[in-house]
Amino acid sequence: MKTYVKADRFFFNSGVKEAGYLEISNGNFGDYCTEVPEAANIIDQSGKWIAPGLVDTHIHGFMNHDVMDNDADGIKAISEGLLSCGVTSFLPTTLTSSKEALKDVAETIGKVYKEVSGAKIEGIYFEGPFFTEEHKGAQNPAYFGDPDLDTFHEWQEASGGIIKKIALAPEREGVEEFIKQVTDEGVVVSLGHSSANLEEATKAVDAGASVFVHAYNGMSGLNHREPGMVGALLSLNNVFSELICDGHHVHPNAADILMQKVGHDHIALITDCMMAGGMPEGNYNLGEFSVVVKDGTARLQSGSLAGSILKLKEAIKNVVDWGIATPEQAVMMGSYVPAVSCKIDDTCGSIQKGRAADFIVLAPDMSLQATYLDGEKRYEV
Repeated sequence: MKTYVKADRFFFNSGVKEAGYLEISNGNFGDYCTEVPEAANIIDQSGKWIAPGLVDTHIHGFMNHDVMDNDADGIKAISEGLLSCGVTSFLPTTLTSSKEALKDVAETIGKVYKEVSGAKIEGIYFEGPFFTEEHKGAQNPAYFGDPDLDTFHEWQEASGGIIKKIALAPEREGVEEFIKQVTDEGVVVSLGHSSANLEEATKAVDAGASVFVHAYNGMSGLNHREPGMVGALLSLNNVFSELICDGHHVHPNAADILMQKVGHDHIALITDCMMAGGMPEGNYNLGEFSVVVKDGTARLQSGSLAGSILKLKEAIKNVVDWGIATPEQAVMMGSYVPAVSCKIDDTCGSIQKGRAADFIVLAPDMSLQATYLDGEKRYEV
């Protein structure tokens, strides 16, 4: 007997399809149709919408676990917890640290990533350590340095080849050569935590960099005489921008300006969530730094934002509630665009026949109702 999900709306890459049925076969997506056999098994989600599972490509931790803890059980707990956020695929994200610590973390994730039972690990994101002190954010400048291919290859080998993205500041020495080499090796390079001017950012993009780390945050701002990093992400072609839409990191109007200028199809909603995500207010750590979580933000003792406690399901709802995206655009920015930006769209980010049936159920107000992994319901409100 075939199984079908019945719902009022389905979000496909090709557009939205209204009331109908989506076949689930052996844990994979089948065909969409408007009529089903009488004997079919129906998962009735009438009045609700079906969207691809969300893809968080920049996340440091969740449920009191941090990627930099270098703990296999912690990685598994993050994976399981993310199902409550509507996330079915993610890139566990490192922080700037010592060469040895980063190698150890890469090795741990490389060994455990196929064993997680929740959201699927599609690779690793190295956020740093090739950054600039002026825009260090919650990154430790003691470990900053210029890009080094030998060091990167050590990390990549330790991971088993699953580092999918690395972030750096365009003004560091040797950036262009580094970018050209690692992009040739299939690694996405993102730009951030940087004081770069427009020319430096442009050279990095020309060399192959294609993503800007959490747009507006941790980078040189837009000035009418020197457009800086913000001017670069607003004006350069064929680049993606990560965007944190929690209402604290970026004003909704600034997010709207970015969406209008570059298009929703070039914005990847991310969380930059740290270990306090899904936890009560209080004191936590982000890597080596103490963080206070209060009033919806995570901050260092200095008062600077230190990651977020945002859930990706909240981000897609926020942009619709703010009136700066349609539900279709919000879903795309939370699933397909992040996957494309990190070159993992061959395995996640969209509803396609034959692909693992990882999807979410949304109410018309964009609130998450359920998360399915491989066709099985794994979370429900």
